[in-house]
This record gives sequence, C-alpha cells and structure tokens, in this order.
Amino acid sequence: MFSSPAKIDIEKPRWDQSTYVGRAQHFLKLTNPLNVFATNGQLEKAKDIVTKYRKGASLEQLGISENELWENKYLYDSAYHPDTGEKMTLIGRMSAQVPMNMMITGCMMTFYQSTPAVIFWQWCNQSFNAVVNYTNRSGSSPIPLETLGISYVGATGGAVITALTLNKLAKRGPPLAGRLVPLAAVAAANCVNIPLMRFTELRDGIELQNDKGEKLANSRKAAKEAITSVTVSRILMASPSMILAPLVMTALERRNLLAKAKWAGGPIQVALCGVCLTFATPLCCALFAQRVAVSVDHLEEDVQKEVLAKEPNAKTVYYNKGL
Repeated sequence: MFSSPAKIDIEKPRWDQSTYVGRAQHFLKLTNPLNVFATNGQLEKAKDIVTKYRKGASLEQLGISENELWENKYLYDSAYHPDTGEKMTLIGRMSAQVPMNMMITGCMMTFYQSTPAVIFWQWCNQSFNAVVNYTNRSGSSPIPLETLGISYVGATGGAVITALTLNKLAKRGPPLAGRLVPLAAVAAANCVNIPLMRFTELRDGIELQNDKGEKLANSRKAAKEAITSVTVSRILMASPSMILAPLVMTALERRNLLAKAKWAGGPIQVALCGVCLTFATPLCCALFAQRVAVSVDHLEEDVQKEVLAKEPNAKTVYYNKGL
C-alpha cells in the first residue's frame, strides 16, 4: 500500500519565512504584476481550487500538481481579501503596486517643477495609497472611514508642503537637487500616513499570539516596532527608482542627448521606475519578517504579566507586522 501525500499547508507561504531569500521568493510571487492581467475566469478557477483543497479535496481529485496548487493559491491571494474572501478592487491589489506606482512615480519626477503639477501628482499618489490601504484593510479590525480620511488628508498635506518647500530651496542648488524632491515628499508622506492609518494599534497595541495563533495580549511597544519597520520598507521601496531616474536624466541632459526629443523624458523615467519597482517592491517587503517573533522579556511589564498569566512557560510570542 502506498501512503497518500502529506497535506500541504497552503495557509502559510510556500517558502521558509525565517530567511531573507525565502521571504523574497514569497513576495516576488505575491506582487507579480502579471497577475493584474488574469481574467475573471482564471481568478474563479483559482478560487475554486483553493476552496476545494481547503475542504479536503486531494491533488489527485483536483487533477493538479503541487506546483499548480501553489500557482493557483498565489493567484487567488493576489485578488481576494484574506479575511473576507471578497474580490478586491483592481488597483488596490498587491499585484497592481508596480504598474500603478511606476506611472505615478514617473510623472511625479517628470513634472516636479510646476506647482500645480506637484500638487496634482502628490494628490494622485496619496489617493492611490488610500485605495491600497482600504482595499487591504483587516477584516477582523477594519480601518474606520474617519481614520482613513484623517490619514489621507494628513499624508497629502504633508507630501505637498514638503515638495513645495523643498522645491523652493532646491532652486538655489544644482538640477539634481530638484529632481530628488519627490523622494523627500514621498518619505514625509509615509512617515505621516502609516502611523495615522494604524493609530488604533499605537493606542491599543498590536495583537500578540502564541505559536498556535491564539491571542495572548496586545503590545504598544510591538506596534511601534511594526509600524517603524513598515515605514522604513515603504521608503526604501520607493528609493531606487526615485534616485536612479534623476541620476540618469541629469546625465542625459548634461550630454544634451534629449535636445531633439524632449518628449522622451517622461517615458524614460516611467520605464526606469517600472524596472526598479518590479524588484524593489518584493525585495523591500522581504526586509522584515511578516510574522515577527519577539521575546516575552522584551515586552512591557504589564503585557509580560498578561502573557505569563495565560501561558506561564511562554518565552516567545508573535505578531503580524503588516505591509
């Protein structure tokens, strides 16, 4: 008699998340921009396979291999909300991050000198961020619309004020200084947007779990660390394209290579952003583990007592840092 293959745990990533390489492989699949072009039929098929496998169907019954199961699982994850199971808005999906950001970032750096253009593209960027944050909100603790609105206004205002102020200062410096202003504005917006969006975690603490996924307590200290790591990864995610493109454009202008094709500046910057973001998005998401292990001794004293009251021998707890 042959034993049946072990059940694959598709609720966890395919690759080892304790290593950077494993996390990078996971996010390369999760943020794959080609998933944006998946048809409704392909998405429904992926959903059907994942649903049936979760209910106990075997690979043989489904007529697929292990690789095909994982392909369908990642396609399903790219389009359906993990908590509610609802199909997400197209531009709010993780797979839309690269194409949307390359267009917005490229335009921010192309039209960085005009005040109306600065306001418009910073507004577009923060509007897109708001859609992404709302689309990927937690189903168990959704983002209140009031919090979303405050975050949107705060991030947009912070980005616009930063960009306009630095543009004035940059006029006294070399051309490259002005081209780097959008990066500073995006960094400032992230420093406002993410903490505001996750204010309830800063106030009430982020959920701590044991290795079985059972809730033990909430920690404000862990929430601060989670939000800090997400903010850093978001800024680093935007940095390669927003640094490389200005350097390339400045070099092209110095050599007078675009004198007869000034129209090419925008497309070149958008293309550079696309190439950079395709790799920077997953690689920067992978910088920090999604499920973070933290020593109980590292937590606040009252939280330590709460954890140990439920599990006296607990040494390590876990939290989901978010994206």
